[in-house]
Amino acid sequence: MNRGEVIELKIVEYAFGGRGIAKIPTENGDYIVFVDNSFPGQTVRARIEKKKKKYAEAKLIDVIERSDLELVSNFQEISGGPFIYVPVEIQESEKKKSTLETFRRLSGIQDISEKFDELVSSPDHFYYRNKMEYSFSCIEHDIHTGEEKDEAFALGFKRRGTWWKVESLDKASGLFDLEWETKLKEIRLYLQNTQLPAWHPPQKKGFFRHIVVRKSFAENALLLNLVTSSEGIENFDANQFAAFVKELLPGRIAGLWHTVNDNVADRAKIENGSSTLLFGEPKIEEKLLGLKFEISMESFFQTNPKCAELLYNKALDYVFEEPLNPDEIVMDLFCGTGTIGQILTTRKVDVSIVGVDIVEEAIIDARKNAERNGIEGIDFYAADVGKFLREHPEFQGKIGTIILDPPRAGIAPKTLLKVIDLGATNIVYISCNPSTQARDADTLVKAGYSLEKISLVDQFPHTGHIESIAKFKLKA
Repeated sequence: MNRGEVIELKIVEYAFGGRGIAKIPTENGDYIVFVDNSFPGQTVRARIEKKKKKYAEAKLIDVIERSDLELVSNFQEISGGPFIYVPVEIQESEKKKSTLETFRRLSGIQDISEKFDELVSSPDHFYYRNKMEYSFSCIEHDIHTGEEKDEAFALGFKRRGTWWKVESLDKASGLFDLEWETKLKEIRLYLQNTQLPAWHPPQKKGFFRHIVVRKSFAENALLLNLVTSSEGIENFDANQFAAFVKELLPGRIAGLWHTVNDNVADRAKIENGSSTLLFGEPKIEEKLLGLKFEISMESFFQTNPKCAELLYNKALDYVFEEPLNPDEIVMDLFCGTGTIGQILTTRKVDVSIVGVDIVEEAIIDARKNAERNGIEGIDFYAADVGKFLREHPEFQGKIGTIILDPPRAGIAPKTLLKVIDLGATNIVYISCNPSTQARDADTLVKAGYSLEKISLVDQFPHTGHIESIAKFKLKA
């Protein structure tokens, strides 16, 4: 077995992060191969990416034989939803088992199963996403024949393990809006008939590049962004396309952007080009627990808002498990645009709330959101964690609870030590990557905190992702 080699494997177990485990018998025992996005019972073709003495890591290419656990449905399987045919209760069972074991191993907290509170299931297991990015390519992977077609016009998602081939989406994936994805094929045919070419990723040329869609569940509305290059733009009637889309999805299109992006990097980011609003509104509005939030094409917002409500409620249950002293502060650290802090005010408690983030633009947006929602009793500060108490000595010794919601990479070790120095009695840590949370848990325990309880939240059904909420308490 060599790096780059394609081999056939039988998946026998599930590992944290959606990796299947294959075992190859040798005279020295089983050699382990981890295969991304595969599930127990499947026979797969996979490419070896890394090879170590005791294990290897591989990328999934094809599922040759389905697991007996899978129930094949009418949804089109895409790389972003590898477990779409696995019943959700089985997905959740495997996620819980693998996540708690990984947390135990990385944190050193051996009684993790005793600390486990619950697994919160997504309210909607299908059509739950509020954002999707679809790619164009003139190199198409035909999902029916398995063949590669050149000089094609594909619109959908990248083929597993490739950056140049796209599988056209011919029917709903089960993850995003049903009506939109059912009609996406008609949009593809309309654009193909313009005779302008789809993007050629290896050659970095072509016209049509991406379609990005954001959805408001509160308004049942879609905000679209068609990303093209400028090559042949004089032959594209953007207004005619806008009229077609409005007629195709009557009453559902809140706004349509057209971004012209000649950057060779294969990304749909608006900042890489110039954008024009062809019609409608530049933003959509979403609600979380009764609060309103404006979302632009580039805003960060929870991908599964209905499940995010359950996640935030669970986190706040942990915050308010014990009565809070009116004199103490609840700090929403890494607060971004202030979502958690604002939701916290809906509990109507007599406690001061402080949102802190080093990004000044995010704090400006947080203040605007709070004003839009008529929220008082929360203050936002653009500040570095380590300098916060020095710059605001009035909060010294008053921070009772800290809510943490860092990015996937977790909290930088030096920053975590600064958080610990704030001296909060309780820390409620929300994580979209329980493995980095487990690493940080080890640091917190060594600093005198104990893990009180932990819950898991399945925000992304049919993927290997799982989120976690942990409550830590400073030992007396």
